[in-house]
Amino acid sequence: MARIEIHGGVPLQGEVWVSGAKNAVLPILVASLLGDGPSLVNNVPHLQDVTTTMELMGRMGAELSINDRMTIEIDPRSMNLFEAPYDLVKTMRASILVLGPLVAKYGQARVSLPGGCAIGSRPVDLHLHGLRALGARVEVRNGNIEAYADRLIGNRIIMDTVTVTGTENILMAATLARGTTIIENAAQEPEVVDLADFLISMGARIEGAGTNTMTVEGVDNLRSTEFSVLPDRIETGTYLVAAAMTGGRIRCTRARPAHLDAVLDKLSETGAQICVGEDWIELDMQGKKPRSVDITTAPYPGFPTDMQAQFMAMNTIAEGTAVVTETIFENRFMHVQELQRLGADIQVKGNTAIIRGVPGLNGAPIMATDLRASASLVLAGLVADGVTLIDRVYHIDRGYEIIEEKLSGLGARIKRL
Repeated sequence: MARIEIHGGVPLQGEVWVSGAKNAVLPILVASLLGDGPSLVNNVPHLQDVTTTMELMGRMGAELSINDRMTIEIDPRSMNLFEAPYDLVKTMRASILVLGPLVAKYGQARVSLPGGCAIGSRPVDLHLHGLRALGARVEVRNGNIEAYADRLIGNRIIMDTVTVTGTENILMAATLARGTTIIENAAQEPEVVDLADFLISMGARIEGAGTNTMTVEGVDNLRSTEFSVLPDRIETGTYLVAAAMTGGRIRCTRARPAHLDAVLDKLSETGAQICVGEDWIELDMQGKKPRSVDITTAPYPGFPTDMQAQFMAMNTIAEGTAVVTETIFENRFMHVQELQRLGADIQVKGNTAIIRGVPGLNGAPIMATDLRASASLVLAGLVADGVTLIDRVYHIDRGYEIIEEKLSGLGARIKRL
C-alpha cells in the first residue's frame, strides 16, 4: 500500500496549476448519459473517483475513451444495464448521482446505497423524495434503491436541507421531465452551476443556477456537447493554506478567485498578503507565522466544509487560539487524533474544536481517515520537524491530482513510497 513521506520545514515557493474540480466533473460525466450522442468533457482531473465513475459507466454499457490531454468522450448510445453495484458504490458516494439520469432517460435504475468517506451519515432521503415528487416509483430493498418511471413529470420540490448531490440528482432528472420543475432551497455551489451549464450546453432549459431557487423546463431530448470543467476551488485553497503554513509565497494558476471569497477572507486574517487576477491567486506570507483564525463551516457561499481540516492544520502552528465549528458533517474531526500525534493542541467538544497554536509539530507515522483529512495531514507534515509518514493515501488520490508532484514543484521534500 502506498504511503507519502514528508521532510518538513521548507517554505513553499513558486507556481502551481489547479486541476479540474472533482466535485464538478463527477456529476458532469454522469449527466452525459442523458444525451442522445457522444459528448466531450475537457479539463478532467486524473483522480481515483474519476476512474471509478468511468468504470461504473462502462459497466452500464456506455463507451468511453480518454486522450493524453485528459479529455473524456462518453457515448451513451450503447447503454444496456441500468444498475450501479455495491462493489463500486461503496467506495464513492457520488455514485448515487446516476440515479436521476437513469430514471429520466431510461425509465429505470437500481443503485446500491452509497459509501464514500466516513465523515457523516449524509442520508439519501432527499434524493428519493425529489424523484418521488417527479412521479418515479421508488423503493429501497436489500440495500438497493430501485426506481422506475414511464416519464417523469415536473413538480415543485422543496429540499428540507441544502444538499449538493441531492440538488444535482433532481436537476438532472428534471431536464427530461414533462413540464416545469422548481427546486427550492437548492444548493448554490459553483459545482452545481457548472453542472447546470453543462446541461444547458446539451439543450436543457435551466434558470436560477447559483441561487436557492432553480427552474427547469423539461425537454424531449438532450444533444451531444463539448464542455470544460471549472477549476477545483478546494485544491486551490489547499495549496494556498500550505503556503501560509510554511511562510511561503505561491501563485495558483488556472484558478477561479471568485469562488474562494470566504477562504481568501480567512487567509487575509492570518496576515497573508493576497493578490488576485482573472485566473490566478497569489499568496505571500513573507516568512511569518500565520495568526489563528476562527471558522464555521456553512453551505456556499459560506466557508466550505471541505476546507475545514486544512485550516485546522494551519491553526495548530498559528499564533493564538482558534475555534473551528463544523455544521455540515457530524464526523468530520477524525483528523484531530492524527494531528495530535504530531504534537497539536486540540480539544474537541461536540461539533467544535479549540486549537491552541504550538511552536512546532514533530514528524510521526500517521494515518489518513478521509479525503480532506488526508490533505490536512500532508499540510501538517510540511511544517513538522523530522519525517512524517502518512499511510492510507488512497484517500487523497480520490480528490487531489499528483499532489506530491505539485508540492515538490513548490520546493516541498515529499515523495510517494
